[in-house]
Amino acid sequence: MENNSNNNTTSNKKIATRIIILLVVLIALFVIGRKVIYAFGHEETDNAQVEMRLVPILSRVSGYVDKIYLEDFASVKKGQLMLEIDSTELLMQLDELKADYNQSLADIENAEASLKNAQAALSYSKGNADVIALRKEKATNDFNRDKILFDANAITKKQFDDSRSNEEINSKQFETGGLEVQVSETRLNMLHSLVAKAQAQAELKKARINQQLLKISYCRVYATSDGNIGKRNVDLGQFVQTGAPLFTIVNNQNIWVVANYKENQIKNIKIGKLVNVKLDGFPNILITGKVIAFSDATGAVFSLLPPDNATGNFVKVTQRIPVRIEIMNLDKFKDILRAGMSVEVSVPID
Repeated sequence: MENNSNNNTTSNKKIATRIIILLVVLIALFVIGRKVIYAFGHEETDNAQVEMRLVPILSRVSGYVDKIYLEDFASVKKGQLMLEIDSTELLMQLDELKADYNQSLADIENAEASLKNAQAALSYSKGNADVIALRKEKATNDFNRDKILFDANAITKKQFDDSRSNEEINSKQFETGGLEVQVSETRLNMLHSLVAKAQAQAELKKARINQQLLKISYCRVYATSDGNIGKRNVDLGQFVQTGAPLFTIVNNQNIWVVANYKENQIKNIKIGKLVNVKLDGFPNILITGKVIAFSDATGAVFSLLPPDNATGNFVKVTQRIPVRIEIMNLDKFKDILRAGMSVEVSVPID
């Protein structure tokens, strides 16, 4: 009886073991079958990542960092003050430029005063020339009459000589008066040029003041977009050069996925098609996306040393083409998405 009981127990264990093995095999076949069916019905790739715009914040002036208002990974809003550069030296240069500009304004006043004097002198010269012209006309008429009278022996030779001398003197004065007018006009034109030059110099110095004010405004560095900063690259008291990177803002207002599909997979992917996106960091969350664009070049073309098959060392390698995918319902997933996160993208095949 005891042997029969042991045989039955052993037989039951073997049956149970076979049933368990069968179930495991069936489950494995089911899982594998689903994966195979899914693979045949979808184009998949794990060569994909989350992308965001990285906005560099650069220094537009050189100087020593005076104040920093943010720490690593802080959130920022567009227009928020992030950092200040010491502007003491720039302000001193501004005072010097303003003093130079005020001197230019004084030069303009002096030039305009000289111009008014020249205009008055020209008016006087023209008036004097008109008087001399009248005197010359009278002297010429007197001389002509006296010549007739002298020829008729009606006046003495001395009277005739006096009349001729008077006419010559007035003629010379007339010529001199004309030259004085020309000199006054030339001086007036020159002073017009001096006034224009002084005004141009003042405008140039005013432009330099505005340029200096612009430089001073650059000492206050503001955020150019919403987002979060990464690790800051500066500390208090550090000297920064123009163009030096200060912060990098990760703009989390616009997030998308770039999936690098093999070139032989692209034929089954169309713009506007809905795709499944799975985050490696959150595998239980399934995100829906939409294909919105294809790159016009493979990823290798943008590499530092792109391949050149014309060299003769040709090895055929399947290339990958970047595909841009828009995330649907982005606000729902924005808090968990980070730039550079690895994802898996699956596109159903029609």
